[in-house]
Amino acid sequence: MAFPEQVRIVEVGPRDGLQNEPGEIIPTAIKVELINRLADAGLSYVESASFVSPKWVPQMGDAHEVLAGIQRKPGVTYAALTPNLKGLEGAIAAGADEVAVFSAASEAFTRKNINCSIKESLERFAPVIEMAQENGIRVRGYVSTVLGCPYDGEIAPQQVAAVCADMRAMGCYEISLGDTVGVGTPLKAKRMLEAVSREVPMEQLAAHFHDTYGQALANLYAVIEEGVAVVDTSVAGLGGCPYAKGASGNVATEDVLYMLNGLGIKTGIDIEKLVATSHWITRQLGRSNGSKVALAMGCE
Repeated sequence: MAFPEQVRIVEVGPRDGLQNEPGEIIPTAIKVELINRLADAGLSYVESASFVSPKWVPQMGDAHEVLAGIQRKPGVTYAALTPNLKGLEGAIAAGADEVAVFSAASEAFTRKNINCSIKESLERFAPVIEMAQENGIRVRGYVSTVLGCPYDGEIAPQQVAAVCADMRAMGCYEISLGDTVGVGTPLKAKRMLEAVSREVPMEQLAAHFHDTYGQALANLYAVIEEGVAVVDTSVAGLGGCPYAKGASGNVATEDVLYMLNGLGIKTGIDIEKLVATSHWITRQLGRSNGSKVALAMGCE
């Protein structure tokens, strides 16, 4: 298939990238500035916060303050993760434009992550999705472990497709396919996508691939070639999965953008501003930059 003319980047750095950052709590002002910088660089969708219990995810304890502090830019969607009704109520009060719920294609991973079965996890989200729709808020669905699980190993593409079909039927307008542990390869990604796209239209699918084994760009190329036009990324490659041993983090936004630019695919993102933001946030966190493109282009 021909490549899509345009790909929408879903920037998850401020949420997925920062939620498991070790050490001291990241100041609200830094989170706010990161979101503002990303929007200024041309990101049209920024997952900005997670309305979860600070007991479980301390770094996201200031979600309301973060959404209250950002300078909202017209045309930018500021989204939040909402695992339950309480979280959704918080997101609505804080003015989140969209929300997201999450499950997995692996029974073992779901039990380790949210202490229930896949079926039970979806049942929990039904009232969340219903309330969001009543408030005119769109709901995005995440499905983890679509290309492998640290506990169950290989995941059948048909199992992924079944979970995605259920989430779409419940009202999720878009399903993000997550290679949570980064074990996928291009052929596996294509076979998984082939199965899922029989149940969910390609225009409602997104790719969320981690780079643990260095395969994320290759896997993204493979699914974009098949028609996926939405990609989840994290500035500087921030993030990881606390339930997956060795999961080094999301694919870096800068690296994906460089590849898309080379393919002539439009994104609306300024790579120089993005790289400057990448170096800025890694300095604030006192950590090395996970983007090869950012390192190659140098500091601001």
